Amino acid sequence: MYELIQISEHDYYIQSPAKIGLVKLNDTEVCLIDSGNDKDAGRKVRKLLDEHEWTLKAIYNTHSNADHIGGNKYLQGQTGCKIYAPGIECDFTRHPILEPSLLYGGYPCKDLRHKFLLAQESGAEYLTKETLPEGFELIPLPGHFFDMAGFRTPDDTVYLADCLSSRETLDKYQIGFIYDVAAYLNTLEKVKTLKARLFVPAHAEAAKDITELAQYNIDKVNEIADKIVSLCKEPLGFEVILQRLFTEYGLVMNFEQYVLVGSTVRSYLAWLKDTGRLNAVFEKNLLLWEKI
Repeated sequence: MYELIQISEHDYYIQSPAKIGLVKLNDTEVCLIDSGNDKDAGRKVRKLLDEHEWTLKAIYNTHSNADHIGGNKYLQGQTGCKIYAPGIECDFTRHPILEPSLLYGGYPCKDLRHKFLLAQESGAEYLTKETLPEGFELIPLPGHFFDMAGFRTPDDTVYLADCLSSRETLDKYQIGFIYDVAAYLNTLEKVKTLKARLFVPAHAEAAKDITELAQYNIDKVNEIADKIVSLCKEPLGFEVILQRLFTEYGLVMNFEQYVLVGSTVRSYLAWLKDTGRLNAVFEKNLLLWEKI
C-alpha cells in the first residue's frame, strides 16, 4: 500500500484505498490529484515526495469526500501547497462538517464525526480552468457527489475519481454511494465514450478501456432501482425499504452504513419519483413510497 506506480513519462498514482494521482510538472515540481483519507496518508505521501526530491506545488481534489481530502491539511501545512476543488466541493473541503451533516440529514452524532466521514479543514480555493496546470483538461463527473471532476493530463491519462467502482466492490457492497442518480448515469454514459491512453479510477484498477466497467456500474444502478420499485408494490416507509434492502443484499447495518446507504436510497427514491416510477403519499403522518 502507498506504492508509487509510474504509468507514463510524467504520470503516476499512489496505490491506496482511494488512488492518489501524482503528475510531474517539471523536473522538481509535482501536483497531486486527491490526498488520501487522513493525516497518516499525508505523511506517507510526503515521504514519497522527499525520497524523490519533489516539491508539491498543488493538490487538485476531484471531490470533497473525506477519503479524498483527508491528507490535505497535513500536506498543505508541511509544504505550503495550494489546494483546489471544483464548485460546491470546495465549500465542503473548507467546511468538512458538511459531509456527515448532509449524509445524516442533521447534526451528526459522535459515531459519524470520525475521519472516514469528517476530514480536517483545509484552505481550498475554487478550481477553474485557469488554475489547472498547462495542458490539463477538467472533466466534469457529477453524480457520485455534487461537482465531482476528473482530469486528463498532457500524457493522456484520465483520472476518473469515484465515478465508477470495481466489479469486486459492487458485488461485495451492492449499493455504491450516489448523491444524484440521474447525473451519475449521465456521467457513466459520457465515460463510456471517452478515449485515453490510460484510465485511473480511484476505486478500480487502471485500464486502457473503461467501457465494460462503466456499463457494469450502470447495470448495477438499474438493478438497485428495480429492486426498490419491486419492494414498493405495497406502500412502504423509508426505514422499511432500507431494512429490506440490507436484508436482501446481506449487508450489515451500523451508523456509517446507515447514512451512506440511507442517503443513497433517498436519492434513488427521489429519482424514481421524478421519473414516474414511484409515488409518494402521506398516511397517518407517515411518508410512504408506492409503485405507480
